This record gives sequence, C-alpha cells and structure tokens, in this order.
Amino acid sequence: MAVASHAVKASVPTTKGVYAYDPGLLIPIIGLFGLSIVMVFSASMSASSMEQGPALSVLRQQSLFVFLAALLMIAVSRIPLGLVEKAGPLLVIISMLVLALLLLPGIGTEVWGSVRWIKLGPLNLQPSEFAKVFLIIYIAGFLTRKREEMRTFSQGILIVSIVLAMFAGLLLMEPDFGSAVVIVATVFGMMFLGGIRYLHFFIILGTTVVGGIILVAAASYRMQRITAFMDPWSDPMNKGYQLIQSYIAFGRGGWSGIGLGESIQKLNYLPAARTDFLFAVIGEELGFIGVMLVLGLFIALIWRAFSLSRRAESLGNLFACCLAQGVGLLIAIEVLINTGVNMGVLPTKGLPLPFISQGGSSLLASSMAMGLLLAVARETTPRPGRKR
Repeated sequence: MAVASHAVKASVPTTKGVYAYDPGLLIPIIGLFGLSIVMVFSASMSASSMEQGPALSVLRQQSLFVFLAALLMIAVSRIPLGLVEKAGPLLVIISMLVLALLLLPGIGTEVWGSVRWIKLGPLNLQPSEFAKVFLIIYIAGFLTRKREEMRTFSQGILIVSIVLAMFAGLLLMEPDFGSAVVIVATVFGMMFLGGIRYLHFFIILGTTVVGGIILVAAASYRMQRITAFMDPWSDPMNKGYQLIQSYIAFGRGGWSGIGLGESIQKLNYLPAARTDFLFAVIGEELGFIGVMLVLGLFIALIWRAFSLSRRAESLGNLFACCLAQGVGLLIAIEVLINTGVNMGVLPTKGLPLPFISQGGSSLLASSMAMGLLLAVARETTPRPGRKR
C-alpha cells in the first residue's frame, strides 16, 4: 500500500516555485509570434518608399508589440481566476463605456470611414479587440453563476441577449460589422456549449440571422461586398479587386511558395498586405506548406484550449471550463473568417489574423486571451494532494 501511494505521488508533477507554463499552449504561441515578426517584416520589405514607412521601422514596431504582448500574457496568466471572474461585470461595463465614447466627436479616430480607434500618444488602440476578451470573461462568469437559469429564457438567455445586443449595437455604430459577427458567434457558441435548450438556441440564432440579413441589405457597401464575393470578375478593378489579387497570390505560391520576401502581390497590388491579407502573402511566399504550418499552429492552440476546458470541467471548475471554451471559440472564429476571406470562401471583411497580422491592439488582446488560458492551465494542473 505504501509503495502504491509513493508511486502515485511520484507520478504527479510538482509545481513548487515558478509555475511551469503549459507547453501545449506555449509552443504554438511562440511559433505564431515568430511568424508574425518574420511575415510582417517580409510584407513590408518593399515598402521603404511607400507611405507605410521603412521596412526596418515596421520590424522594430512589430517586435516591440510582440515583446509587450508576451509580457502582458505572462502578467495575465498570474492573476487568480477567482479574481478574473469577479471583475467580469466591471470589465464589461468599462468596455461598453469606452465603445460609447468612441462615437463622441473628438475622441474616436476615423480611419477608412470607421471610428474604431482611440489615439493614445503615438499609439492607435482599437477598444473592440479588448472588449471581445472582456465580454468572454463576463459571459463565462454568467454561465457559471446562472447555470440553472440558462435553461429558462427570461432569467438567463434574455439577459445575455440584451448585453450582447448592446455590445453589437455599439460596434455596428462605428461601424465594425466584422467584430460584431465575431463576438455574437463566440457568445452563441459559449451558450450552446453551456447547455441551453436547443429550442431557445435556434430561436435566438434564427432571430440573429434575420437581423444580420437586414443589416447587410440595408447598407449598400455591404451588399456590394456580397456581390463582389459572388462574382469578383464583374468589377475586377474596384469591388472585386482585393479578392482577385488574393487569388493571384495563392496561385503564384503553389506548393512551396516563391520564397520569403519575394512576393509580387505585396507591391501595392494586394491591399492591406501586412494586416487583413497577410495570409495571402504567406500563401504566395511560403506556398501550401506555409499555409498548412500556420493553420496547424492555430489548430494545435485551439485544440489545447478545448482540452483545458474538459480538464477544468472534470475538476469541477466551471468558470475555467467556460472561459477556455470562449477563448478557443474566439480564436477559431477569427482565424476562420480571416483565412476564409483571403481564400475567397467568405465575403471580404476587414479582420486581422490573430497573433500574426500587424497591429498592436489585436496582438495585445489575443495575448491577453492566451494569458487567461495559461491561468486555466495553472489552476487545473495537478499538484501534490490534488486529485485529477
């Protein structure tokens, strides 16, 4: 009996001193960080005479953001999940206030017809990126506290729907239709996994789909994106231009790519080559192999998020379970939309590729989400005396 007890203790990893970070998360995260620096620099190598700025300046800026993102991820990973859960309602209130402030004259910064940014010194931060993470924290806490009420419409689902509608409404007023779609889809996924009734789920899903169709039909520029997606060659120099240039990038890449830094499409042919369409540059320079590498890193990351959610559920930590599911869904949906747009599977929409695209807000927010996953891993890692 003593021998068996000793064997069990020896098999349980200890966590004395510094917390051993989950390699199942760190390996894909480090890989994505590295790809971000390399590919953003590569996409800007020919931009020294363009308005985006010299390539070395872009490299320094992106490297700095990656460094800050890593620090933020480590800091968030050390916060107790109990404190994170308690902060959820306050975080969601702050998010809505900041999103509302964006709409006031003189506060929000307009770029390409949308008021999505707040200028803080030399930085332009996009509050909606952080609001996605904060809303996931709130919804995870709500699903944990109101688990039984979520089986009823008025006491659970209606409250979540009201909060979600307020968020989506503020995003649509910027306008930021893409972020609204991402956050609605993420919360719907969290509610579905949280065990709401199928009837209630399909009621709110159907209502949302009808509302989305109305919003698309009511805005001419959104309808133009749909028509351009259906037949980009009908207007190849205007509405279909982005998609056609992306097709060309992937077509030129072939199996192994034309070589790092050798992209032709980034030379002012492919719009937003360092942000929304960076995936197309990856396809051109690194080919099918590079595309599969990127997707493989994301799949590993998302798979690990849901593995942690199952582990948290088995330990009875429902908040950690819901939080990991929310983060996994958020990353999966953002990757699906960005890569789908780049490959012509979805209508054109301006959403960055998490971790990889240039831009501080998306990178910092994604790293914050990864910090939460690392916190889930920390609090569900077996310790001496704790049974799995």
